[in-house]
Amino acid sequence: MALEGRRAFVTGGSGDIGSAIAAALARAGANVALSYVGFKAGAERTAEQVRRQGRQAFCVPLDQRDPDAVGRAVDSAAEHLGGLDILVNNAAWNVGIPFPNLDALDPETWDRVLTTNLRGPYLLARAAARYLETDTRGTIVNIASTAGYSPTGSSIAYACSKAGLIHLTKCLAVALAPRITVNCVAPGLVEGTRMASRLPEAAADRAREQAVLGRVGCAEDVARHVVTLSESETVTGQTLVVDGGMPAAMR
Repeated sequence: MALEGRRAFVTGGSGDIGSAIAAALARAGANVALSYVGFKAGAERTAEQVRRQGRQAFCVPLDQRDPDAVGRAVDSAAEHLGGLDILVNNAAWNVGIPFPNLDALDPETWDRVLTTNLRGPYLLARAAARYLETDTRGTIVNIASTAGYSPTGSSIAYACSKAGLIHLTKCLAVALAPRITVNCVAPGLVEGTRMASRLPEAAADRAREQAVLGRVGCAEDVARHVVTLSESETVTGQTLVVDGGMPAAMR
């Protein structure tokens, strides 16, 4: 399905991957609303990239740990765009805590990671479903991580949140069929992003060493696959790994 005139809501649009996704959707023809937490200037820069493609753009503040704020943000995005066809659950939070350092991963940090990275996407999907269930097919694309497949990543909490998001993708694909497709992109290390900078250096080095293609992912490559899944009418419940070919995620 062509994306010309489609209406997308991309969470975490002020970040590196979110910005690339918003720009790619705009190039494919979509109008884009995007959320941000605190970094309004980054969101506005992303919105300007969308407008340069001749598309509508709208920025909405959203801390997706707040259930009430989720509903308001979705309604606001739909109001400004005249509806919603695509939801991209990209926003996430991480902090670098080496796996053996269990004492540093306290309950507050665990809850912040899981609430943002797993409960947030569920609440967003639930709030957006009534807009996505239109005469044309709706689409949800979740952004997970290869840490959801193997015990790697910035922390145990982050890995568990992304494993949950991959399974949530399958559950929502069943729950929202046949009117809404739900898929997932799971990047490995994405060089040059703020999220990657929070990884313990040893974890980043392992990712680079294990990639069989000799290179890891970039934000633009992740964005291209989001567009592909948004266009597909016959794929749902699937997770596409974008990591340069790390054997641990070859499943």
